[in-house]
Amino acid sequence: MSRFFSKKYETLSPYVPGEQPRDRRYIKLNTNESPFPPSKKAVEKAEEVLGRLNLYSDPDLKFIREALAETYGADPDEVLVVNGSDEALNFAFMAFGDENRPASFPDVTYGFYPVFARLNGIPFREIPLDDAFEITPSDYFRAPGPVVIANPNAQTGIALPFTAIEEIVKQNPGNVVIVDEAYVDFGGESALPLVKKYENLLVVQTFSKSRSLAGARLGFAIGNKALIQDLNTIRCSINPYNVNSVTCALGIGVLSDPEYTKKNAAYVAEVREITKKALRALGFTVTESKSNFILARHPGVDGGFLYRELKNRGILVRHFDTERLSAYNRITIGSREQMQVLLEQIKSIVAGR
Repeated sequence: MSRFFSKKYETLSPYVPGEQPRDRRYIKLNTNESPFPPSKKAVEKAEEVLGRLNLYSDPDLKFIREALAETYGADPDEVLVVNGSDEALNFAFMAFGDENRPASFPDVTYGFYPVFARLNGIPFREIPLDDAFEITPSDYFRAPGPVVIANPNAQTGIALPFTAIEEIVKQNPGNVVIVDEAYVDFGGESALPLVKKYENLLVVQTFSKSRSLAGARLGFAIGNKALIQDLNTIRCSINPYNVNSVTCALGIGVLSDPEYTKKNAAYVAEVREITKKALRALGFTVTESKSNFILARHPGVDGGFLYRELKNRGILVRHFDTERLSAYNRITIGSREQMQVLLEQIKSIVAGR
C-alpha cells in the first residue's frame, strides 16, 4: 500500500472473488453462475436502449422499481434497485449498524459480511453454525444490532424454513433483520410475504443467479418504506446513477419472462439432486443444499488436493482454506453434461487415492 493510504483501512482484508482465469478454457463451477444465457426478452429490451446511452440513467429507477413491485406485490417505494445485491448489503450495513450496534451473522456464510462490517467500522459477532452446518435461530434472538442471514446460506446451501426466519424477525423488534436471498429460487422459501407485517425486515435478492445476469450487476431490496428511504439516502449520497440503463432494461426483460427463470431454476435443482446422490455414492458427505451449489467433502481426499487436481484437469470448483471449510469444496451446479464430466473426474481421483 502507499504511504497515503488511510490508516483506518490499512488492516482491511478485501473480499476475494472466485477465480476468473483466462489462461485456458475450464468447466467453471466455482462462482455460482447460471449455466444458461439471459432471457431473449431481456436481450431485446437491452437493445432498445443502446441508442440512448448518451443520456444518464434514471436516478429514480422508476420503471424497474415498478416492475419489481408488480412482480412481488409491493409498492414501488418499498423497492430499492442496486448495482448487484452486494451494494444493497453494503448500504444496509452503513445505514443500520454502527459502533453501538454490532452486526450478527454466522461464522460460515457469505464472505462479504465481515468485509462490509470492517469497511464501515462496525463491530460484529460471528455466530458458529452447529455441527451439521445449520443456523440455530435462537442464537439471533434479541441481538445487539442488525442481523444478517443468507437464506439459503452461502457456502453451505442449507435453508431455514419460513417460520424460523419469521421468529428471528419477531424476536428483534429493535433491530433490522437483513435476509439475503441470493439463492432462494432454487428451493428456499422467500421471506418477502413478511415485509408488510414487520417494519424491521429487509429482503435482498439478486439477478445474478437464477436470472442469468451475473455480468450485468443488478440486485434489489424490498422492505418497509422507511427502511428503503434510509437506504436511498445512502445511495443518493454515493451515486444516484448507480444502475445503468442497459442493466435496468435487462432486468425489466427478465421480469417479463418469469417462465424462463422458473424453468432454469427447476433444471438446476434437478441436476443438483442427481449430483448429490452420485457424490454420496462415491463416499462424499454433501450438505442438504437448496441453492445452485453443493458443499462436499470426502474422508479420504483432502479438500485442497481435490480442488487442485480438478483444476489440473480443467474443472474449477471453490475451495476455502479456513478451519471449518478446508476439508470441503463448493461446487456450482452446471449443465448435466458439465456435471457428468465433473463426476467422472472425481471418481477417477477418488479411485487413485
